[in-house]
Amino acid sequence: MSHDEDHITSTREKLVRMANQIATFFHSKPREEGITGVAEHINKFWEPRMRRQLFEMLDGDPEDFDDLVIAASVRIRRPLTAEQADKSLGYARPAEAEGAVPHK
Repeated sequence: MSHDEDHITSTREKLVRMANQIATFFHSKPREEGITGVAEHINKFWEPRMRRQLFEMLDGDPEDFDDLVIAASVRIRRPLTAEQADKSLGYARPAEAEGAVPHK
């Protein structure tokens, strides 16, 4: 496994762990309040790229996620594309940022 693959794996594991920690806190609340709390927390504190990665994992194999995370996912704002997630943070590819047209 390359260094980049190690980084991707560790990032994904961290996102799963963080999402599950949020859910653990909200298990002390009634179920509906817990679902709402998980979704609100992720929407408020996770940047779009993190939410995009969360949905990539949930769409692929959600078995590592706490049930409250899975239930809350319908209320979490889903960035449509990687580019949308980046643009929402003010990032753009260099050609777009400068208004240049890429060479063919």
